[in-house]
Amino acid sequence: MCTLAVAWRVYDDAPVVVAANRDEATDRPATPPHVWSEASDARILAPRDEEAGGTWTGVTDAGFYVGLTNRWSDLDPGRSRGRLVVDVLRAGDPGRARALVEREVATRDYAGFNIVLASAERAYLLRWDGDLRADALEPGVTVVTTTGAPDATGRRTRVREALTRRRPGSAAGFRGRAKRVLTAGGVGACLHGHGYGTRSSSVITVGDAIRYEFADGPPCRTPYRDAGGFARS
Repeated sequence: MCTLAVAWRVYDDAPVVVAANRDEATDRPATPPHVWSEASDARILAPRDEEAGGTWTGVTDAGFYVGLTNRWSDLDPGRSRGRLVVDVLRAGDPGRARALVEREVATRDYAGFNIVLASAERAYLLRWDGDLRADALEPGVTVVTTTGAPDATGRRTRVREALTRRRPGSAAGFRGRAKRVLTAGGVGACLHGHGYGTRSSSVITVGDAIRYEFADGPPCRTPYRDAGGFARS
């Protein structure tokens, strides 16, 4: 995934709203979001990377969101970062997930990454490039891109400006704005290249219910469809 935006504690009716595009090799197989059948205390709704067996983004029935973007680095690739995302989702909340990531990078090799952990109560951005840094998110809109990629900083700035300019007054309005931004080539969120580009797009809302909308292809030409969700008591 190369562009991830999270509106955290901006909207009372939806404390977590995520919009994210995944950029990947066009021939890398993946399955759309579904509830994972593997035994776990948490029910996980996430797409699956069929090559490595992990995922890049997902949410649990308890409203815990996890999303990862890559960091370009010279680190040994080691274990799949997508498998780490699955483990982090199973941790169940941002505090336990942060501790799990700290243990993992201390004991196993991973290529560089940025990982967002968010629930209604807490949210963190963790960055790994050989050193692990963890920052608690403040309420607002945070945008994360692939660190080290060409124009990553410019893309992050353009996407954030497009999302926050005359900020929508509701979570539904933010979702609509986010979909338009993620489909826009002008801000650099939807990419097309030879053998590589934006493969899919996810919009996830955590509120009274959990809703997942998914475009299974470049969102500039692929409609978002309901990919399921969870009712919350």
